Amino acid sequence: MSELYEAALAAQKNAYCPYSKHPVGAALKTESGKIFAGCNVETAHYIATHAETSAISAMVTAGETEIREIAIVGPYDGLCSPCGDCRQRIREFCDKETVQVHVYAQSGALLKSYTIDELLPDSFGPENIGDV
Repeated sequence: MSELYEAALAAQKNAYCPYSKHPVGAALKTESGKIFAGCNVETAHYIATHAETSAISAMVTAGETEIREIAIVGPYDGLCSPCGDCRQRIREFCDKETVQVHVYAQSGALLKSYTIDELLPDSFGPENIGDV
């Protein structure tokens, strides 16, 4: 099993999703080799923090900004790929042509791997803003 899958699965167990009953875990590895994990957190007014956003927030809070690889685990054995907003957030912190986004089944089977360029073609990123 992938260490990222294991970290995402552990984070998924802490998901707070009393409304959707759809726990998701995500874990990412940075350029420095550190792993940051996150889970989804829902509130009664139906605004949620997604697992990918949670993991990215932990990474940025720790002072890192470059994702090398990310894994996502949904609550079943079907494909639980990142939503559009999460795809854009991942895109912000990675090389869009090389970073791998892995989607795992709950059972641990790797269902699909993508580059962010495959998930979010013709994306808008920091280089589109100019001198940032």
